[in-house]
Amino acid sequence: MESIERQALERKIRVFTILFMVGLVLSGLTAFPIESQLDFGANIISFFPDLFQAWFNKIYLAVKETNQKYPFMSYGTDWLAFAHLVIAVVFIGPLKDPVRNNWVYQFGMIACVMVFPLAFICGPIRGIPWFWTLIDCSFGVFGFIPLYLCYKWTILLEKNRTN
Repeated sequence: MESIERQALERKIRVFTILFMVGLVLSGLTAFPIESQLDFGANIISFFPDLFQAWFNKIYLAVKETNQKYPFMSYGTDWLAFAHLVIAVVFIGPLKDPVRNNWVYQFGMIACVMVFPLAFICGPIRGIPWFWTLIDCSFGVFGFIPLYLCYKWTILLEKNRTN
């Protein structure tokens, strides 16, 4: 592999890894102010179908009432946010050396696939509507794609490193 091709491949890996990390960080940061975000969303969802509006308002009222009576319950979403940030930090390894840290992409793909059983098992148990379960699953799909590409590109880099 020529140096220019190798650099282009390394650049693609870097860009997709950073995009994935940014997604994790944004997902994490948005879990902290969940009540204020739901309040904002409740005021602008009128263009969505009634079923979605009803579910969204139900979530907002549940979070608002829970925070009023039991604010410590939101500590769970604080830990969810923290976990997203910690997982994003793990991807610093592949940014430095994608070949040596290709296992991180595998870990990420496994985590994305694990979204599906969690959503389809726990969703119905917790009374989550089917359309929301599909939205949750979309995070697994959209997360898997860049990780899979980085994984494959990293294997290509490794093969050409040894040749």
